[in-house]
Amino acid sequence: MLSFIQILPDVEHPTVPYTHHEKDKAFRLAVRTSGPVECDLLPTEAGILACAELWEGPSSDIQARLGRLVPPELDGYGAAKAETADWWSDYWSRSAVVLEDQFLERIWYHNLYFFNCAVKEGVTCPGLFANWSYRTIGADWHGDYHMNYNTQQPFWLAFSSNHLDKHLPYVDMVDHVLPVSRSWAKEYYGLRGAYFPHSAYPVDMTMMPYPVPHWGWEICETPWTVQSLWWHYLYSMDQDFLQNRAFQPIKEAALFMVDYMKRPEAQGARWGDDKHHIFPTVVPELYEITPGFAKNSDCLIDLTLTRFLLHAFSEACVVLGMEEAEQDLLLEAENILNHFPDYPTAESKLGSVFVSVEGESPEVVYNVPISVTTVFPGEDHGLHSPEEDYRTAVNSYLNHRNEGGNELVFYHMAGARLGVLDLERFKRQIRYCLLPNGTCTDRVLMSGGRYADTDNFDFMSRMGIWFENFALPAVINECLLQSNNGHLRFFPNWPETQAAKFHTLRAVGGFLVSAAFANGEATWIEIISEAGSTLSFYMPWADGALCTSSTGETQVAIGHMWQIQTTPGERITLVKNQTSTVP
Repeated sequence: MLSFIQILPDVEHPTVPYTHHEKDKAFRLAVRTSGPVECDLLPTEAGILACAELWEGPSSDIQARLGRLVPPELDGYGAAKAETADWWSDYWSRSAVVLEDQFLERIWYHNLYFFNCAVKEGVTCPGLFANWSYRTIGADWHGDYHMNYNTQQPFWLAFSSNHLDKHLPYVDMVDHVLPVSRSWAKEYYGLRGAYFPHSAYPVDMTMMPYPVPHWGWEICETPWTVQSLWWHYLYSMDQDFLQNRAFQPIKEAALFMVDYMKRPEAQGARWGDDKHHIFPTVVPELYEITPGFAKNSDCLIDLTLTRFLLHAFSEACVVLGMEEAEQDLLLEAENILNHFPDYPTAESKLGSVFVSVEGESPEVVYNVPISVTTVFPGEDHGLHSPEEDYRTAVNSYLNHRNEGGNELVFYHMAGARLGVLDLERFKRQIRYCLLPNGTCTDRVLMSGGRYADTDNFDFMSRMGIWFENFALPAVINECLLQSNNGHLRFFPNWPETQAAKFHTLRAVGGFLVSAAFANGEATWIEIISEAGSTLSFYMPWADGALCTSSTGETQVAIGHMWQIQTTPGERITLVKNQTSTVP
């Protein structure tokens, strides 16, 4: 037998030699064989049976199991194999794609496979390098939780890919950091609510790892931390989840942001307007603290995520019938939104573009793709936007310059949401980042930001397996189906010359959607309503559709958008109307 134990200390400053604590966690990995194994020779007649096992849990439980060595048996292998087969069968039954573009199809399945190997309900939320850390591999940036996109990104695929249970470890992580976040809001800022940390660890925390500027002042991380809790509700329509898991963290974040923007320093005559500002703050991975705080107020990502948060809190109160109980905070949030700063813009060679902060050059080289964040994750702009806003958002996407390292999923999500993602360019960048094991690392794209021409462009490749990039299927999903504004849009970023099909992708409203695309248009659509929500969709055919549901067949008239009231469990099918109603 070959075995080792990894202890995860509960205390922040372990002693040397280490003294065990009752709350320590641990895992143990063991490989056992049915007989001796020579270095180069294996038995050829009788064969050899090997068993690899993993135990995880409280360290005391793992230590107590050390003496229990049961030789591997074939029956045990058969049972484990059957259990594993059932587990994977259930996983792959949740959603599927069939794409004429075999490279994108392979990327979709490979990354969903990797994601399932790293996340499951009831276990510790993975950090930057998930469960693949060893000595210097996965040691950079501590392998912990970074809340300026890294921790959130891999869970983006859980929603549209119909794996909501995979989001629950993230929800547990939010609960884990909530107490220290409350304490920091009260003790450091003197404000209500919770200020969520820039970095966090999967052990009990008594203080912020980054308690001071510069990254410790990234205000965007508070609304960003709780954003996906609201998404979980929107994609599931699960009011129990909203009430028992999501509402309190969302409220705590809203409390802090309202108080932060109502401070005397963030409003009044010094600003020359009647708005509530976000000050001070730090643009993620860019300016740090600048002289005179010139670039430390109203960062674009602060604004768009705070707007998202306050709207989510208001809507959650309506859903849960808590308008009266939360009346005071709702009025404060409404006042903030009515006196909200404008998004910073600049004039580029393409026209007006969003920039990370007022006064910034439109040619700046970013690390995190801040200039497209009103599209994603802010969800303020997209294909549904008025023409002027849409054009500014598209200009921002096309004008964006990124040094590489934080954009492989992030930046292209915005392109898909705008319907302008160049899939061939997307595929080239994936190939550039691919490692031999099929995962995607982060790689440098350009100099002029934090990197120089003399830097090693693949220096991040040796750091380990980048858990965040497992979210690549989310980009592909957005090319096939969008629902973020509450209205389903079919194949919004798919090439007209390529066939595609998907099964039970999840959409806002608790809908499971399947559809096929060929010869430049959708051929059929099937929608299952889990929650009985109102189904709203953009009409995919100029001649309207024939809708079949529990109420029978209905001719859906020509129009830009159509709505249907559904019942829980109802199945709706849509096909192109073969009888043209166009004169």
